[in-house]
Parts: sequence; C-alpha cells; structure tokens
Amino acid sequence: MKAAVFTLMSLISSMPLAAQVSSAPQWHIENSVVKAKLYLPDAAKGFYRGTRFDWSGVIGNLEYAGHSYYGPWFTQTDPHIPDFVYRGPDIVAGPCSAITGPVEEFAAVGYEEAKPGGTFLKIGVGVLRKPDDAPYSGYRLYEIVNGGKWSIRKNRDAIEFKQELHDTSSGYGYVYLKKISLAAGKPEMTIEHSFTNTGTRAIHSLVYDHNFLVLDKHVTDAGYTITLPFTISSDHPPDKDLAEFRKNQVVFLKTLEGEDRVYTTIQGFSTSPDDYKIRIENTNVKAGMTITGDRPLARMALWSIRSVVSLEPFVDVSAEPGSHSTWKYAYAYYTLPH
Repeated sequence: MKAAVFTLMSLISSMPLAAQVSSAPQWHIENSVVKAKLYLPDAAKGFYRGTRFDWSGVIGNLEYAGHSYYGPWFTQTDPHIPDFVYRGPDIVAGPCSAITGPVEEFAAVGYEEAKPGGTFLKIGVGVLRKPDDAPYSGYRLYEIVNGGKWSIRKNRDAIEFKQELHDTSSGYGYVYLKKISLAAGKPEMTIEHSFTNTGTRAIHSLVYDHNFLVLDKHVTDAGYTITLPFTISSDHPPDKDLAEFRKNQVVFLKTLEGEDRVYTTIQGFSTSPDDYKIRIENTNVKAGMTITGDRPLARMALWSIRSVVSLEPFVDVSAEPGSHSTWKYAYAYYTLPH
C-alpha cells in the first residue's frame, strides 16, 4: 500500500502546477464582496494528498476589493522533495508541503510509542503507518492505513467538511467538523471547528494554522508589518538584516531575495485568548488582514520566504475519550488608503 500511495502522489506531483489546480475537485463560496476557492478532500484527484496538513478547507484563493490573498507560494512540485528547494528562479515543493491558503497541521499522535509497522494518528488525514525507527517528520509521506470517511455540505457562502474516523485496531476515533463561511455583505471569513473523541484512547495534540499569505503574488518586502497585542520576545529572533521586533510588531526591513528566510519564534503572549489577535499589512500593496482566535495561544512562529508570509499560531486541542472541543478563527480583510 505504501508503494501505491507514493506512486499516486508521484503522478499528481509530476503534473504541471496549472494542470493540478484545474483538475482538482473544488468549490467556490462568495458573498457580495468576497469570493473564495477551496479544494476538496479527494484521495484520487485532490489538490493536496500529503500526510502533513489537514485535508479539509484548503483555500486556493480569496479575492476582495481587487486584491488576492492566497495562492501557490511555490512554482513547481516534485515528489522527491521532502519540503521545498530552490532551483534557479523556481521554488519547488514536495507533496507534503505543496499546499495553499490558511491550512492546519495537527501534531502527530502516538508516533513515539508506536513500533515500526504500527500506526499513529494525524487529525484531518487519518491513521498512518510508522515505517521505521526514524523520528517523525511532517515532510515525509506516510502510508494512510485508514483515512476515515469524508462528507461535505456546500452552500453559496459556506462549506462544511466532516471527517469520521473509527479505527478499532488502534483505539483512535473521532468526528471532526470544519465550517468555512463568509459573513453577509462583509469582507470577513470564519473557520469554525468541532472535534469529538469517539475512540478509547486520549488524543493529545496541538494544531496551528499555517497562514500562507500570498498577497497579490507580491514579493515579500519592507512594506510588511505584523502587529500583535503583546510585547514580543523570542528565543530565536529573526535575521537582523531582514526583519526586527519593535515592541509589539515584526517589521520587515528589505525585499527578500534568493534564499532569504525570515524565521522566528514569538513569545510574550499571555494565557488569555485576547492575545490571539494578529494584524498583517503591506503598505506597498495597500491591503491587510486581521486574524483572531477564541483559544489561548500555546506557541507562535513566523516563517517567510520571498513568495509568502506565514504566521503560525498554535492552540491545544487535546481531548479525552468522550470529550468535545471547539475552536474558531475569524479573518477580516481590508484595504489601506492610497
């Protein structure tokens, strides 16, 4: 089965990027001011079939007031690449990282205690096979032993995904719902989650939203500022030539070129959900967005290269057997005066 999964991914990843986009199952939602494209979970034809990110709610693009907020941050894909590499002017992503938009990754559950040949869990993907004693890597393509059952409810301005997984051999089971909706007449999008542990084993996991912001396909430049509600500290500050902290802000200092990378961990937040409030603006593009969450931050990081800015806020979504958890993100999009 592992060989079959890898061959399938090789076929989709070897296609030109434009062909992957056009052939993948998708759905559009819109209101009077916002239009968004979403890719649908599909084991045979889906745009994303890796084992790193949640398959549901993959946003291919969102348009508001003449601005485009999401899209591919890579130019090519290659099944032999674990994460991504640079090839001249191209950014080439592997099958587990070639994804777009606000997408979520759950921490692997049960990997350490599983023996080679045993199984572990990735919420939003399924029960996966642990092939050997190597440490877990999100960039590695694992065999999907049980992908659960996906169902989708579509509306003009909203879409809801449900993954039901019941795996008696491992003891894992859950019902996971994600609803993405647009507010009537407003440039606002909400992502709501509901998670119920229906298995016999506890599920201890963090989840983060990898906010792949590709604003108007504009290069990452000194127009970007990220503002947070708290004074930022870090045990891994960014390269001082590329970006810096200014109290509660991360300010980009130059246009990222070549293999420039801004990476930093972000501390200083409290245990209050009020600190999950993010503002990202680009004064050169004249557009911005805010992201708010209703759960306390557990961790936060920033990763950016020349084609994308990604702020990564983590929350804890652990659940004991029979327990239920919810969390929500709210996105608001706006323009800046010229």
